[in-house]
Amino acid sequence: MPLVSVVMPVYNSAATLGAAVRSVLTQTHSDLELLVTDDQSSDASMDLLREFAKQDERVLPQSAPERGGAGRARNLAIERARGDYIAFLDSDDMWLPEKTEKQLAFAAEGDAPLTFTSYFKMDADYDGESTDWVPNGRVVRARKHVDYRAMLVRDHIGALTAMYDRNVLGTRLMPEMRKRQDYALWLSIMRDGADARGLAEPLAIYRAHQAASLSSNKLSLVQYNWALYRRHERLSVPRATRALAGAVWQSLSNSRI
Repeated sequence: MPLVSVVMPVYNSAATLGAAVRSVLTQTHSDLELLVTDDQSSDASMDLLREFAKQDERVLPQSAPERGGAGRARNLAIERARGDYIAFLDSDDMWLPEKTEKQLAFAAEGDAPLTFTSYFKMDADYDGESTDWVPNGRVVRARKHVDYRAMLVRDHIGALTAMYDRNVLGTRLMPEMRKRQDYALWLSIMRDGADARGLAEPLAIYRAHQAASLSSNKLSLVQYNWALYRRHERLSVPRATRALAGAVWQSLSNSRI
C-alpha cells in the first residue's frame, strides 16, 4: 500500500491539536506518517505531540529551529517525508476516517497526481472528534476538474483536502510566503502541466472563524493574493485584477456556508 506523508504545521494549537492528530491516526488507510513541525509554540503543543509520539510511532514531531510561519513549518515537514503521497492538515481541522483510503482510490482511478475533496465546515467551538461528526449540510463543494487558468481565477482547493503524488510530481515545497503559500504551491504544480481532480464527497472538516488561524478571515488576504499574482505568477495588472476579484468573490461565497 502507498505510504502517505501527512504534513501538519503547529503553533499554539494545544486546544485543537489532539482531535486533529487523532483524526489522522484513526484513518482506515493506516500506512501513513504524521510529520508535525512545531513553530516554536509557547503553549503545551509540543508536550502533547511528544505524548502522541510515545503512543504511536507514526507521529513524528519536530521543533522548528526558529519561528518561520506556516509555510516554512510545512516545508520542514515535507523535507522529512518518505511517503509516496504528500497530504496536508492544519492543527485545528480534522479528517473523516475514510478520507485517505477514498482519496487514494480516487487518485489511482483517475490517474491524477494532484487531488482534493469537498469538505464540511464546523464552528470554532466544536469540541468533538472526527469519529463523532454528524454531517451538518455546510459543505464546500469540490470542482470536478481544475486547470491552471481556472485556478488563477479562484483557489478551488481546500488545503486540508489536498494530496499530491510524489512519484509523479517530485517533492514540491511551498513558497515561503507568510500567507497563501498553499495556493502558490497548487498554482506552481498546475503551471507545470498537472491539472487537479476533485472528489465530490466531503471527507474533511474545516474549523471556521478560528481567531488564531491564519485562514480565519480570507478577506484580509487581499494583499497577499495580489503579491502572489504579480510577483510569483507574473500576471499583468489586468489579469491580476481579474484573479483578485475571483478570490474576493470566493471568500464571500465560502463565508456564507
